[in-house]
Amino acid sequence: MFKRILIANRGEIAARIIRACRELGISPVVVYSEADAKALHVRMADEAVLIGPPAATQSYLRAEAIVEAALQLNAQAIHPGYGFLSESVKLAEQCAAAGVTFIGPPPAAIAAMGGKAEARALAQAAGVPVVPGYDGDDQSDERLLAEARRIGPPLLIKASAGGGGKGMRSVGDLADVPAALEGARREARAAFGDDRLIIERLVLRPRHVEIQVLADRYGNVVHLGERDCSIQRRHQKVVEEAPSPALTPALREAMGRAAVSVARAAGYVNAGTVEFILTPDGEFYFLEMNTRLQVEHPVTELVCGYDLVHLQIAIAAGEPLPFHQEEITARGHAIEVRLYAEDPRAFLPAAGKVLLFVPPQGPGVRVDAGLSSGDEVTVHYDPMIAKIIVAGANRQQAVTRLRRALREMVVLGPTTNLPLLQAIAEHPAFTDGATHTGFLAEHEGIVPPPGPPPREVLIAAAILSVTTDPPPRDPLATVWRLGGDAIPLTFNARGEHRLRVIPQTEGWRVAGDKWSVSVKLIHRGDYELALMLDNQCCQFFFARADDGWLIAWRGESHHLRRPAPLTADSVTHAVDQHAASFNAPMPGTIVRLHVAVGEQVREGQPLLVLEAMKMEHTVVAPYPGVVRRLPYSTGASVAAGAQLVEIEPLAVTE
Repeated sequence: MFKRILIANRGEIAARIIRACRELGISPVVVYSEADAKALHVRMADEAVLIGPPAATQSYLRAEAIVEAALQLNAQAIHPGYGFLSESVKLAEQCAAAGVTFIGPPPAAIAAMGGKAEARALAQAAGVPVVPGYDGDDQSDERLLAEARRIGPPLLIKASAGGGGKGMRSVGDLADVPAALEGARREARAAFGDDRLIIERLVLRPRHVEIQVLADRYGNVVHLGERDCSIQRRHQKVVEEAPSPALTPALREAMGRAAVSVARAAGYVNAGTVEFILTPDGEFYFLEMNTRLQVEHPVTELVCGYDLVHLQIAIAAGEPLPFHQEEITARGHAIEVRLYAEDPRAFLPAAGKVLLFVPPQGPGVRVDAGLSSGDEVTVHYDPMIAKIIVAGANRQQAVTRLRRALREMVVLGPTTNLPLLQAIAEHPAFTDGATHTGFLAEHEGIVPPPGPPPREVLIAAAILSVTTDPPPRDPLATVWRLGGDAIPLTFNARGEHRLRVIPQTEGWRVAGDKWSVSVKLIHRGDYELALMLDNQCCQFFFARADDGWLIAWRGESHHLRRPAPLTADSVTHAVDQHAASFNAPMPGTIVRLHVAVGEQVREGQPLLVLEAMKMEHTVVAPYPGVVRRLPYSTGASVAAGAQLVEIEPLAVTE
């Protein structure tokens, strides 16, 4: 067994592998970029080596630097995690040349499955069906357009070299194919350095079902059952579960055999995943093979009882698989959801400091996180904060447990997709297992619009304000200590909320416009507040913000701002109503301008494309108008909040 392993990754997967190494008595060491100098995986490791600036292309994607770091730290093996260089033939070859073990498949297997076109051909040769489409070498626009017409809409255009939804476009009209080809190529080139494309018939309302495989170097290949990863946004998974509620025993056996056949045909060794599209009629097609550990591997671990990272390390060390196919059994049900720093409605990634991170606990709950309170979600990498995984004796218990865990989850600071995860978990279609890859599109608006904070949260903010010393921007908050009467407080949170806090012998009475509640303080810690509201006990989590309080209660987060004192500088001046500006929701790069200054645009017309956090975001016109200003050109880097375009609305004629 290895004495020391270098983990060539970051975030939650690096932390997860570090813990596996500790359990096996192996010293874990890591690499990090300048942006991750204080990251959790650096704090957890025995040693760490700086390998470059924040940009992944200059740090985590530098195979030479990673191998050099392994040699410098006397590591006998490198675990690549997932993403970054986990499916890099170059890294695997350089490890072999340096005498360092690559914890993953051999370079030939990675190459065989590295391109979707090559993988499709290999699967077909192994007798596994693939989605009808085109994956040829001729990548000219003329040939791709001709193939699109031959296959017919709806179509799926995707990058041959990648995954994770990058370089992927769905097309329902042949007229949209040229623009989709251009966008998919550009995104694929930026993400993978390879702009080859595949065109496939888009299967409507399919499920995304994948099979976990394991293979040792002695020819033993097994599968550990399936994971259903159908709920996705932008072709990226949001919810995964095992087993799939859609599979019969016969279908499960057939898909398992197909996955093993693909792995054998590729000469596969170590852990991998064979992904399939499952039609509503029960037909399945090979999609691709991921030659690495998957983000969603914990659900398989919870139903099968095996630690996949332990097995990866053992296989890489030359050990045979410790079991045969007939010995593998699945028990119960497990569900994983991915907690992202992103807008839960627009799916735009967010960034910022995590002021408070309190994961749920209790039976059947596991949280794999890559940060803790005080850490930063940066703009340089994927914005996933944590994976929340639950297990139960059956699917009903797992769903119920997931709902409870999501209500206990606390993240204060950046915006998160927690409301989306809660809405999915509560949705009747999810309860019934009636999911498919278009689930979120079909249930558009699943996340209700944010409303004003509930009365309980307003009361918590009031008590935090009057028990804080020194008080935040409000000297009246200490009047009660001097024998005064009611303390007036105002909070802004989707509207203005005026309260009065009246000191009593034991506690306070907090009054709003048409209500009044007796309040007693049970506990106030550094980040936890417990109050008795009349006869109801309520637990809150909180963090200080520059302008007020961030408060979490029952799975919801609220930002309650205190109005700043009125000064001459705070007088609001009239704003020009003749033109509207559109600001960057996050730092990024302008990769395409669709319009020019002076051009008249229609409602919904694309204006420009902003690339941020590894994805492209198209800014469209909200109404007809004339472009008056474009402050940035193609290739320019922009900061969050930067003005991207200015449009003057067209005059409305009667």
